[in-house]
Amino acid sequence: MYTNVSSAVLLRLETLGLSEANIYPAFLFGTLTYLVIMFCNLLVLTAIAVSKKLHKPMFILLFNLPVSDMVGATAFFPQLVSSIVTQNRLISYPACVTQAFWIHVYGTGNLLILSAMAYDRYIAICCPLRYNAIMSPRNLNRIIVSIWLLNFSIIVTLILLLARFKRCRTNIVDLYCNNPSLLKLVCEDTSVNNYYGLATIFLVQGGPLLIIIYTYAQILRTCVMTNQPDARRKAIQTCGTHLVVFLILQVNTVVSLISHRFESASPYVRRVLGVTVVIFPPFLDPIIYGLKTTELKRSIIMFLKRNVSSTKMCPA
Repeated sequence: MYTNVSSAVLLRLETLGLSEANIYPAFLFGTLTYLVIMFCNLLVLTAIAVSKKLHKPMFILLFNLPVSDMVGATAFFPQLVSSIVTQNRLISYPACVTQAFWIHVYGTGNLLILSAMAYDRYIAICCPLRYNAIMSPRNLNRIIVSIWLLNFSIIVTLILLLARFKRCRTNIVDLYCNNPSLLKLVCEDTSVNNYYGLATIFLVQGGPLLIIIYTYAQILRTCVMTNQPDARRKAIQTCGTHLVVFLILQVNTVVSLISHRFESASPYVRRVLGVTVVIFPPFLDPIIYGLKTTELKRSIIMFLKRNVSSTKMCPA
């Protein structure tokens, strides 16, 4: 017979499997990775905020991506590096739910933001004469507000459905807390949660995928038909960058979530893919967009040069 587990009882995350010799190198690597992620994303945010040339729909939408990336990284890394150095994989239930909430907000937010950015590029390339009317400040604000409202609505509902249950287990089967691993602590009927989870996978994963396929097909068609090689090259470069970022997040997230539903799926593969979802996009997004988007790269370089010059001019 299963017994109820009080919310005061600590949960145990999956072990990291580190030897004593690797504890401090792993702690240093995790800390440096988190700091690099925060620095690069803050740099992109600041460059967009201070440069009036970047106050365009494309970059205003892009502004939301580093915000989402920093949310995901902050939900994951501090708890990870703390558990590495202390060798303590225990976490309270409220802290675990909080971590799951923000990690899901990050993942859903990224997919919705990337979809909005794909739509923006589609309008810019395929309907350039109507771009200013369609992507007006009013419509842009509506898109951004809709992204975050839809994001929080989906994840709050997900967590509220989970909160109905009493827990009878304490072992989290992943390296960090998420909805599927928390649901495995429950011994009651979770059919409603499973159906809602599948619906959100189709909505959050399938919706952006359809948007990306349609917009990129139209962009590709327009690029092939245009007689301007420079415009074609720039459009394909921008869209190629966007596609790489989207596919990294999309494929890893889908496989990681779906693998929870199959007992035969390798837990090691699931854990590795789950970790890559919260590490690679926050790490790669600012680097990819910063290097591949010419206007943003120039603004970042100018911002850094200006701050270095002002530092040198300051008296000691």
